[in-house]
Amino acid sequence: MKALVLAEKPSVARDIARVLGCSKKLDGALEGEKYVVTWGLGHLVELADPEEYDDRLKAWKLEDLPMIPQPFQLTVIRQTARQYRAVKNQLFRQDIGQVIIATDAGREGELVARLILEKSGCRKPIRRLWISSVTDKAIREGFQRLKDGRDYDCLRDAALCRAEADWLVGINATRALTCKYNAQLSCGRVQTPTLAIIAKREKEIKGFVPKRFYGMRAERGGLIFSWEDRKTGSRRLFDQEKVRKLEKKLEGKPAVVREIRRRTKQTPPPLLYDLTELQREANRRYQYSAKETLNLCQRLYENHKVLTYPRTDSRYLTDDILPTIGERLTACSVGPYRKLGGRLIHQALPKKPFFVDNGKVTDHHAIIPTEQYVQLDHMTIDERRIYDMVVRRFLAVLYPPFVYEEWNVSVEIEGELFTASARTVAEQGWRAVYEESFDEIDGEDSGEWSQSQAEKLSVLGEGSLLEARPRSLTVTEGKTSPPPYFTEASLLSAMEHPAAYMETADGEERKAMAKTLGETGGLGTVATRADIIEKLFNSFLIEKKGQEIHLTTKARQLLELVPEDLRKPELTAEWEDKLLRIASGTLKRSDFMDGICQYTETLVQEIKSGEGTFRHDNLTNKKCPNCGKRLLAVKGKNSEMLVCQDRECGYRETVSRTSNARCPKCHKKMELRGNGDGKIFVCRCGYKEKLTSFTERRKKEGAGVSKKDVARYLNKQKQEEASVSSPFAEALAKIHLDS
Repeated sequence: MKALVLAEKPSVARDIARVLGCSKKLDGALEGEKYVVTWGLGHLVELADPEEYDDRLKAWKLEDLPMIPQPFQLTVIRQTARQYRAVKNQLFRQDIGQVIIATDAGREGELVARLILEKSGCRKPIRRLWISSVTDKAIREGFQRLKDGRDYDCLRDAALCRAEADWLVGINATRALTCKYNAQLSCGRVQTPTLAIIAKREKEIKGFVPKRFYGMRAERGGLIFSWEDRKTGSRRLFDQEKVRKLEKKLEGKPAVVREIRRRTKQTPPPLLYDLTELQREANRRYQYSAKETLNLCQRLYENHKVLTYPRTDSRYLTDDILPTIGERLTACSVGPYRKLGGRLIHQALPKKPFFVDNGKVTDHHAIIPTEQYVQLDHMTIDERRIYDMVVRRFLAVLYPPFVYEEWNVSVEIEGELFTASARTVAEQGWRAVYEESFDEIDGEDSGEWSQSQAEKLSVLGEGSLLEARPRSLTVTEGKTSPPPYFTEASLLSAMEHPAAYMETADGEERKAMAKTLGETGGLGTVATRADIIEKLFNSFLIEKKGQEIHLTTKARQLLELVPEDLRKPELTAEWEDKLLRIASGTLKRSDFMDGICQYTETLVQEIKSGEGTFRHDNLTNKKCPNCGKRLLAVKGKNSEMLVCQDRECGYRETVSRTSNARCPKCHKKMELRGNGDGKIFVCRCGYKEKLTSFTERRKKEGAGVSKKDVARYLNKQKQEEASVSSPFAEALAKIHLDS
């Protein structure tokens, strides 16, 4: 008898098939002597839509709510139905004795496989492949230690509970709001609290009143000392009269050196990346969206096989990974990493590395390079950037701490305290891995890194006098700043740690929920946050202004109309806590779902009895060509559109979109406006150019090259030694390829 291996995607299936010696091509599968390998295309089966239970539910009516299927039905996704039939045919072959689930090793991966098996009615024995990378070595080792599928039944239950609960709350609440207020309004237990977090920040910004503050600097002996409050350590004064009196009192007076401190300090390397941290940093450095970073990671994991499984919430490794460190170093020590990694290959690891902690790894360890040999010239510029970030972080944790000398000198002028400090590098340690400045690496306020400043401070002696020059005091002033608007990077942080936005008044309850959210990863999961943010953009609930994220008026009204519970992060904390208990076998699936059904009924009733109103304030005078109603002007993530106000019509028309074409004057991205032959590029600097003229100009400049042409050129040049930040790579990054 043979075993059927069910992978999540074709690329992973091909890798597994190659390792298992399955080369015979079948319809949607590959066959070998002992195994048959087949695959999904992500999900092949999903929970059925309401209209599949009853035709009358195709029309959205308030009186039909709540909809609570008993039991839930499954449906085959229409776009991938052909592959589902191919998988089902393999499942029911007479010579297939068992099924090996080889989908992604996590809650959602388990759901992909179990829904297929449930829909098909397959009851054959199950085993589980649980691996964190898809290299040949990882696959071989994984098949040597296959798990009993029954060990993951609780994980399956948790996955089904999550899917069914989101269906019940999301679909019922969305239909209820849409019908009640005759507007296309959507909500959910993750996206709505995310909107509430953005709203709270905008409220703080709007209500912020700037305060003017003052400081004082004293120049003595070529050194600059700053005034400091003895009690609080603050360098700010908010009383202008007090500053004037201080200036008058201290001008021309000598300074007495009271304390000199010289300390040697260390900064350990930063922890390895989990997906959220990688998405945050990629957004800060390269303005990649969370979704773009995840897609790049997936390609590096599935296609290039040079990174481990990216959808992880851990920044640590487990003990069993340590013996593979040398092999991973050898594989990635090429090109710009050859010298950096080469010196580590034969270096012994400490007995207890700070980045190894089994207790802080759940399904998957941190993102690190695999043992697969790397071919940098086969990657796109974007893939290289993400790979570069991961490799340098991996190398950094293996380097010693960064060591520096810090000088702090306190002087006294007429009883007032002034301080000066300086830092000098003693040993580069892990920072040698990075080419950026210190601030760009970790964002910390590193003070003044000055050898000359340190030398001047070092010659001072306690009790010595520093004479003042005329006008040696300088009063500085500034204004307090409001908190910044969210960017994708900071919004990811808020979703990961939403405890600061909780409304729970009870201290103990708040602390317990904050702990739960910390353990479960906050709002959403590392795998879903990018999709949640994209959904908010696509639903026109948030929009971008530069890199800043702003709520639309539609979102503000939605938050007024949606039930209070659904706005709070506490709801997700409660759910995720219970889902964890289901996965660990300490809570029954039926108990959780009974509570969700009751909550759904309460939620729908609250919406039905609501007394709010919804008003479109973005109506235009242009009418829909399909139904004749006035169109709404909306902003997508990278475009401006006209959308029909009638949710059943669904007409959309793109007015303009941000293109990759750069303005020849200011080199910023231009907007493409208009339709057909009237399309025109418009830049914020005022530059305009017809699409036809732009195309002709680009042809003359020789810009009409394809991605394949560039890839061939890179292969020919063998620029393996060039670093990611080399002038050649920077030039390529500015080329906008024809798709």
